[in-house]
Amino acid sequence: MPSLFTTAEFWQYLSIPVIAALIGWTTNWLAIKMTFYPLEFIGKPPFLGWQGIIPSKARKMAAISVDATISKIGTVPEIFQQIDPKVLAAYVTHTVEPRTEEYVDELMLKEHPTFWENLPPSARRMVYDRVRKSIPQLVDNLIDDLSENIEDLLDIKGMVIERLAADKRLLNRIFLECGEAEFRFIINSGFYFGFLFGLVQMTAWYFYQAWWVLPVFGLLVGWATNWIALNVIFRPLHPKKIGPVRLQGLFLKRQPEVAESFCHIVTHEILTVGNLINAILEGPNGDRARNMVKKHIKPLVDETTGMGKALTQVAFGPTGFATLKHQVGEKAIELSRTSFNNPVFEHDRAEAVKTIMVERMIALSSEEFQDLLRPCFQEDEIKLIMVGSALGFFAGVAQLVFIFGQAIA
Repeated sequence: MPSLFTTAEFWQYLSIPVIAALIGWTTNWLAIKMTFYPLEFIGKPPFLGWQGIIPSKARKMAAISVDATISKIGTVPEIFQQIDPKVLAAYVTHTVEPRTEEYVDELMLKEHPTFWENLPPSARRMVYDRVRKSIPQLVDNLIDDLSENIEDLLDIKGMVIERLAADKRLLNRIFLECGEAEFRFIINSGFYFGFLFGLVQMTAWYFYQAWWVLPVFGLLVGWATNWIALNVIFRPLHPKKIGPVRLQGLFLKRQPEVAESFCHIVTHEILTVGNLINAILEGPNGDRARNMVKKHIKPLVDETTGMGKALTQVAFGPTGFATLKHQVGEKAIELSRTSFNNPVFEHDRAEAVKTIMVERMIALSSEEFQDLLRPCFQEDEIKLIMVGSALGFFAGVAQLVFIFGQAIA
């Protein structure tokens, strides 16, 4: 046991807490990276390689995220009402009306080109006018019908899960942006906690220089820095005052800020009007929704033909008239899918939905709120700790061999 430091020994001993700090920083940095990257498996499945924990279980993590947040801060009818069906109907009417002539021409030239081309211009204008006048009421009726049946037509949980499972980068973004400050703390705290553990390691090495001391302490540093950082983020759940100091988990302190960030991503990139309409039309009850559209739009043909309906049916024939009704319904469904591509309108409706979601997310209890971020650490956390511990162990071995010049017994 040394009794006096030489200059060389001084630097050797000083290297212990410094290297421990670097081990702590590196293992925590690696733990965060391995949680989210790579997006796809790299290596030889199933064991030789790695895929980020979140991307590897995208569907499960998306489901956890939905259950922890969206299902608690907004029901399907509330979200749809916040979009405002009246505004939605007005927007559809405003979008479709200016292109009435184009749509009518497209349908008629496709199904009955000879009849339409030989129709006098005055008769065509009459058709255009009748269609244009009928649109607002038809759209209002359709939107009202959708509103009344929205819970049966729209599966928001399934929609969000499918979207996030298909877009692993977006799923990562939700966790990374919501937990940005916490992830930064985890990485940086690894350095500080590692240095403190390193001082203990240095003291132990000074008094007891068994070959296993440095490797074992390296392993403990890799494990403990991660464990402590996670507990500081999520504990205590509720504010506790110790003298003048108010303690609470770092993530929980940022509930209003995190709510704003999370709800912005969800409402502007997932629960957009266009995505919701597509989910209604293509979801589990999509057939019912599409039939609803056709039911409300098909009368447009009868309304347009008006007094000339009998003559029109003779000109088209029973089959042709039925085909025209079918094509009008299909065109209405197509327009439903493609009409919501106005960024200004999408942003405006997203902000309306976001308002109610942020308020309710801020109101979540600490127990409920922590579930937004906690699962991304809990899922396969043992793997990350084992990797960090292994790195710390090998760093300790390297210290033993290359800095202190000792061999492993």
